[in-house]
Amino acid sequence: MRHRIKLKELLFVLPVLVVLAIFSVYSIFQTAIYSLFDYQINDPQKAGLYMNDRFSTALFEENMKYIKFFVGDDLTLVTDEESTADFNRMIELSDEGVALSEGLSAQSDENTVTLSAEDSEALKGIIEELKTVSANVYERNANVEFYNKEGVASVISSIDDCYIPANFIGVNGYVRLLRDTRFWNATWNTVLFTLVSVSLEFMLGLMLAMIMNKAIKGIGAVRTVALIPWAIPTVVSALIWSYLYDGSSGIISFIISKIGLIQGPEYMLLSSGGAMTSAILSDVWKTTPYMALLLLAGLQTIDNSVYESASIDGSNRRQQFFKITLPLLKPAILVALLFRTLDAFRVYDLIAVLTNGGPGGATETLSIYAYKNMFAQTNFGYGSVIVIMMFVLVAVIAFLFIKVLGAEVMSDD
Repeated sequence: MRHRIKLKELLFVLPVLVVLAIFSVYSIFQTAIYSLFDYQINDPQKAGLYMNDRFSTALFEENMKYIKFFVGDDLTLVTDEESTADFNRMIELSDEGVALSEGLSAQSDENTVTLSAEDSEALKGIIEELKTVSANVYERNANVEFYNKEGVASVISSIDDCYIPANFIGVNGYVRLLRDTRFWNATWNTVLFTLVSVSLEFMLGLMLAMIMNKAIKGIGAVRTVALIPWAIPTVVSALIWSYLYDGSSGIISFIISKIGLIQGPEYMLLSSGGAMTSAILSDVWKTTPYMALLLLAGLQTIDNSVYESASIDGSNRRQQFFKITLPLLKPAILVALLFRTLDAFRVYDLIAVLTNGGPGGATETLSIYAYKNMFAQTNFGYGSVIVIMMFVLVAVIAFLFIKVLGAEVMSDD
């Protein structure tokens, strides 16, 4: 029976809602904002979120002063009136540029300012005239060995770096993602890993749960031992399996090669099929006890009298399993599958330690791809696009389980 939450009841859950808003909703919102920008912290012109073009006044003033200093020296080497006038014009343009830049910087406490259309046109006019006059005067006096010809050219070419273009790209990042074959490859790897690992974990976990549900001597020890793999941290588990898969000394790779499933022990982690199989087996070993624990909780809610009544009616064990156990266990099964599917879809640490997405991207999942973009390449804009798409896919999976398949994560009673 449902009822409306009263104010006193709301105050009890308010702290939880605040924590969720800070650590979950805000993080998703911030990531969505990043995804709209070409945000790359290793690029000075893109190491921020810029809606408008910006201009570095400090760098521009420094360049203008260098030009004035260099041109002053080269001016002493010419005698004709035209060249002298050109060099003097470059000095005047430098002074005009410094005066305009100082006026802009006086309006802001920062070294970068947002340019109006009028100021932008004025600065561009100064820069373009500087480039034209400089090219003309040095070409006209090609036979003169100027002190700073190369220095002036270098400074003028670097003036364009004073402009910091807006890096707001809107939904272009998502358009790029849809055309990104590496993203689709990572998506396929993630789906394959999730489907196979969760399917195996469910079958093995159900068997293990039914064993642990038996009231037999020593069942406590069996439950304890069965849960050990789940208690081991994932990174430690991945390191253990990396030694077992090692091509030179790994016992697992040695056994599989002797069976004939792979050509040699070294192919276990160096071939695409072997690497994905290795990751799936490691995950199944690590997480099957967790699946078994969730299913065991569901099995223990089934009253034994139901089985006794079925036995009296003449049903055998097979009929009881399919007609009683599975139907009554359905809520627990769906919740266990939901939790494990969402967890497997976001897998990172296991594959990061075991294969790091290799060989050749054969085990690169969406989490690995997002990490490489955001931290290896410091491209937080495109990495955020991948993360948002992961969020959408995870939300779709949760919707399918809860609404379509009918997983009752929370009862209304």
